Amino acid sequence: MDRETSEHADVVVVGAGLAGLSATLHLLGAGRSVTVLERDSEPGGRVADRVLHGHRIDLGASVFTMPELLDEAFAAVGETTADRVTLVRLDPAYRAHFADGSTIALHTDAEAMEAEIRAVAGAADAEGYRRLRHWLSELYAAQRDTFIGANFDSVRDLARPELARLAALGGFGRLGAKTARFLRDERLRRLFTFQSLYAGLDPMRALAAYGVIAYMDTVAGVYYPKGGMGQLARGMTAAARSAGATVRLGTAATRLERTTDGRVRAVHTETGDRISCGAVVLATELHTAYALLGRTPRRPVRARYSPSAVVLYGHTAHRRPELDHHSLFFGEAWRETFTEVVRRGRLMSDPSLLVTRPTATDPDLAPPGRDIVTVLAPAPNLRTSRVDWPRVTAAYRDELLCTLETRGVTGLGDDLTLERVATPLTWAAEGLGAGTPFSLAHTLGQTGPFRPANRVRGAAGVVLAGCGTTPGVGIPPVLVSGRLAAERVLADRASRRAPLLSAP
Repeated sequence: MDRETSEHADVVVVGAGLAGLSATLHLLGAGRSVTVLERDSEPGGRVADRVLHGHRIDLGASVFTMPELLDEAFAAVGETTADRVTLVRLDPAYRAHFADGSTIALHTDAEAMEAEIRAVAGAADAEGYRRLRHWLSELYAAQRDTFIGANFDSVRDLARPELARLAALGGFGRLGAKTARFLRDERLRRLFTFQSLYAGLDPMRALAAYGVIAYMDTVAGVYYPKGGMGQLARGMTAAARSAGATVRLGTAATRLERTTDGRVRAVHTETGDRISCGAVVLATELHTAYALLGRTPRRPVRARYSPSAVVLYGHTAHRRPELDHHSLFFGEAWRETFTEVVRRGRLMSDPSLLVTRPTATDPDLAPPGRDIVTVLAPAPNLRTSRVDWPRVTAAYRDELLCTLETRGVTGLGDDLTLERVATPLTWAAEGLGAGTPFSLAHTLGQTGPFRPANRVRGAAGVVLAGCGTTPGVGIPPVLVSGRLAAERVLADRASRRAPLLSAP
């Protein structure tokens, strides 16, 4: 039974990942009182980190782009990103290693990247890169405010001048084919299309419109927050508290209380508290949100999830200067990788890997003379695969380390102390749908107005945020989703012209 409580808030935000924290800061900036509930002991969600044996290790996302979206969230409460977070721009953003032994540094500065391409691939591709960069920038500009940064109420909202502009840019062609028109070198094509895998898409089959993901990675710049990726959430949480929010960590929401006409009026917690409110932002996994609502989503077609990942988290006894902050190791069988992981539900026969060494930028994350190293391998999710993870995990871990050995990272298997190995079963145990940290795939049927909406029919005052709703997967879209959720809450109040606060 719930104990008596005098706590009230205009809005309760469930989930202190970046989406929930973004919504919180935007709501606070609009003068609303906010209580945040987070079931974990630390904020962050998919950008959480942990200190393991003296090493601060990022357990989620390792690539941060579009910091101006973070600026917007802090500005809502009168702060700047620099007040809470120290960002370092990475140069190069990645260093790519190929099966033929060649390497290419991916710079986000146009002149530096053009010079790199001229040196490794020749003048024609250097000129093609300039044209590709311009196209990616135009592609992003056409989608930024109307398709990425706006709420959708129906398919009719697509009927905007920007849609014609997107079509004129070739956004409805195929990303792989479009990129090939600019770049002849197969290695460069990989560098400007691999990002689509984490949105659940094969770059050869993905719509060219999804080149906006490559724009974020290869044009806008890649950054790292000093202190670890979790510093993004810690900084936002501190700003929220300074602006008056109540942030309860280690406290899970258990159900929503609604009036007979469906409007939310309180949130109940596992500690037995009842928090009365006029609106709720559910910044959680979709299935968690619908469980709190006591219903299941109504979709004519079963949701399709992105591929998952196997991630090795560890630290080395020695510095590994041969590894950049982000190092890509491409296998020779590039196209087969997507077929195996996305469509056949199999492990990669010729792995392509992302190795991250954050201590290259922030050595204070580990004791002197040591490095933090994580190895990410795309893998099929639990819906598309019948991989027996308890049986194969140890062998696959060793195979990934052997693959890096053959690709020039000698001795890593002996030097690396593994703190954790995450598989799709790990993500599923953490409550992530289909055992993937990359949520719903960005297929055409799950993008824009076709993606699960952030407003729930029949549940007035309830708004969704996070990577499972609009606009989608990745830190930039998630920050936007928090802002869009806040806008929904504020618009709902304006339309009712009544206080958000409900009677207890």
